[in-house]
Amino acid sequence: MKYLKSKIAFLMLYVLIFAMLCVSFALYELPIAAVAYPMGLGILLVAAYLFLDYRKYKKQCAEISELENKIARLTEMISSEKAKSRQRMDYYSVWAHQIKTPIASMRLSLQGEDSALSRKLSADLNRIESYADMVMTYLRLDSDSTDYVFSECDLDSIIKSCVRKFSGEFIARKIELIYEPVRETVLTDEKWLAFVIEQVLSNALKYTPSGSISVYTEPGQVLAIKDTGIGIAPDDLPRIFEQGFTGYNGRTDKKASGIGLWLCKRICDDLGYEISAESELGKGTVIRLGLSKKHIEAN
Repeated sequence: MKYLKSKIAFLMLYVLIFAMLCVSFALYELPIAAVAYPMGLGILLVAAYLFLDYRKYKKQCAEISELENKIARLTEMISSEKAKSRQRMDYYSVWAHQIKTPIASMRLSLQGEDSALSRKLSADLNRIESYADMVMTYLRLDSDSTDYVFSECDLDSIIKSCVRKFSGEFIARKIELIYEPVRETVLTDEKWLAFVIEQVLSNALKYTPSGSISVYTEPGQVLAIKDTGIGIAPDDLPRIFEQGFTGYNGRTDKKASGIGLWLCKRICDDLGYEISAESELGKGTVIRLGLSKKHIEAN
């Protein structure tokens, strides 16, 4: 019935033509049988056409119905996956907040201590907290809750808060920090930029057995973090911002995940910044963050 309704205009036109021919033959007193015979053949041809076209129509309807069922199943699967993703986000959010409670408690317990062991434990606590933050950042990057709030921020305040987190490790490992106040204001999201700086400092400390780490700015609002560590192999350097890539250093350090610098690259892209690396094997690495307003406007 749906098919016939879709062809009603065609059928009405055919009937109208047949009626006009009959009227014309009657007016000219011609035998109606002369038009009835070809019109009868026409009806057979139309019926054959409608039959074949209906089979095609029915096949298309079946395919459309199958597609609609697939779309419905996919929609249901997507909804289910979104619900599971929200549950995972809720779980890891609770986990991150819960794990920070014992970390804060342990840090308070260590505040009155000043020994090699207490500094080492403080450094380990910082790493645990950094890993928890990394998990949350990884989950939030592609979620609806990724919030970027841009404002004019004092770059020195952000750098100092990041350096302060690793102060115990600098002292315990006798790594020299070379830092002079940069006295610059940048348009940024303070929380996300701080995460990037912390990750770069963490990597610098991880791969600098001895020597120094320098934090300074270059012309054009470029923040540079330079270390005198083991450096990066030339073949690995173009790929260090790829997800999961660990390279030669990662094979040496079995705990490397290849996530930290990838997260930094993703965040910098979202913030409108440029991030690049320059390194010489055995002599150290410098990571540069382009923080100028033109980078933000370009994105």
